[in-house]
Amino acid sequence: MSLSSHLQELKKKHRMLSDAVEEAQRAPSVDGLHVAELKKQKLRLKEEISRLSSETVH
Repeated sequence: MSLSSHLQELKKKHRMLSDAVEEAQRAPSVDGLHVAELKKQKLRLKEEISRLSSETVH
């Protein structure tokens, strides 16, 4: 897998997690720990995207 396609896949997963977080926050029965875990996953993806993006520049 090329770096650009890997980045695109990570960005897609990040968008999906964003949608999942928004949906979970609207649902009154969703556990706060579940939302927190989704946010952690989203942050890890964002950091990985940022790291890989900076590597392509250098």
